[in-house]
Amino acid sequence: MVKSMVPGASGIDSRRAALSILVQVRAGKPFDLALDRGMGALGEPDRRLAHELAAGVLRQRSVLDSHLAPLVPRGWSSVAPELQDILRLGAYQLTSLDRVPSHAAVDTSVELAKENGGARPAAFVNAVLRRLAVSEPPASTLATDSAEGLAAEHSHPVWLVRRWMEQFGLGSTERLVRWNNTRSRLVLQAARQDLESLAERWRAASIEVEAAPYGAGLVTNLTRPADLPGFAAGDFIVQDPAQALLGRFADLTPGTVVYDACAAPGGKCIALGRQAKIVVAGEVSPTRARRLAENVLRAGSGREQVIVADARQPPIRQAEVVVVDAPCLGTGTFARHPDARWRVTPEALRSLARLQSELLERTAALVEPGGLLIYSTCSLEPEENRAQIQRFLAGHPDFHREPTDAVPPELLSPEGDLKILPHQHGMDGAFAARLRRSP
Repeated sequence: MVKSMVPGASGIDSRRAALSILVQVRAGKPFDLALDRGMGALGEPDRRLAHELAAGVLRQRSVLDSHLAPLVPRGWSSVAPELQDILRLGAYQLTSLDRVPSHAAVDTSVELAKENGGARPAAFVNAVLRRLAVSEPPASTLATDSAEGLAAEHSHPVWLVRRWMEQFGLGSTERLVRWNNTRSRLVLQAARQDLESLAERWRAASIEVEAAPYGAGLVTNLTRPADLPGFAAGDFIVQDPAQALLGRFADLTPGTVVYDACAAPGGKCIALGRQAKIVVAGEVSPTRARRLAENVLRAGSGREQVIVADARQPPIRQAEVVVVDAPCLGTGTFARHPDARWRVTPEALRSLARLQSELLERTAALVEPGGLLIYSTCSLEPEENRAQIQRFLAGHPDFHREPTDAVPPELLSPEGDLKILPHQHGMDGAFAARLRRSP
């Protein structure tokens, strides 16, 4: 295993924050929100370590459990969930972080166990991790070229790895699961200042930045956007290159009226607002709509109008451009959302595919004659992407694909849809189609 290089052990605070993040994720909170709540007032080195620890445990959960389970006499399932998380944190430091001394990994884990349960759990954690520190990793009996072997080695659901092997082949699937276990970096997009001005400003402040893939943003090693000059003024937004390229793929005619049917958290909406006459930004969740409104207020152009609305009951009659960034399984974002792989199920995929079909049906009627319908997901699954478009076009002869040359040709499918694959293009996975309605 290639070991990560992170700042040295900074004490108990970063481990305590990492545990808080894991507990929140286990309770159902998305990783990015758990990060915001778990970090508190940690300084940058501790923030980086807490992020690395929590994300690393989620990315390598299966592997860590395989290391720990043989060392628990009564079986891994007998260990309380929070104590499992503490042991995983210790095991991740022992097996994957070169610059964290073994004694620091063990001692801080023991302290966490004592804080959360007292002397007896602390003694148990101490015994298990000290045995782990001197033991050899268990040898896998699974073939490395099988779905089961890849899933076990890279901590992914077997059913999903099996699907990817059928779709992409063994070699590409192995590259994909390896990509999903890499550490994501912060990517920033221009909002009220252009990228060149932002890069000059940050480098003058001794902040290292570099171009994102395909020039779609700037990458930095910092973890807190608010620490960058220009955040409060709305000069930039945080957004993966894939979503920035989706904005290019939309290729809007300046001055159009846009209905963004699923607009939160707002990066896409803000990008569209730079070109549109007005963007009606709808979001069904009041909580997500508040976050959307905050982002638009900070970095928008003033042409984005946020409303709480269900796209299945459209709040408008018609628009020149309708954008449906549909809820999806999110399998293209596992590197940024390491918790997501443990939430996805075949049943969720089927349910989401039905919802996506309904959203397409309801929003298609809003597109003016001659107007544009843009459908997108951050999924790699055919049922959510190409199959949705094929089904829609078969039932709507008044719509047709309208490809664009606004993005590099290697990011396009044979049909002209946007198709970004993480293991090929070095960013989140994404899909989008431009569908023109007949005049």
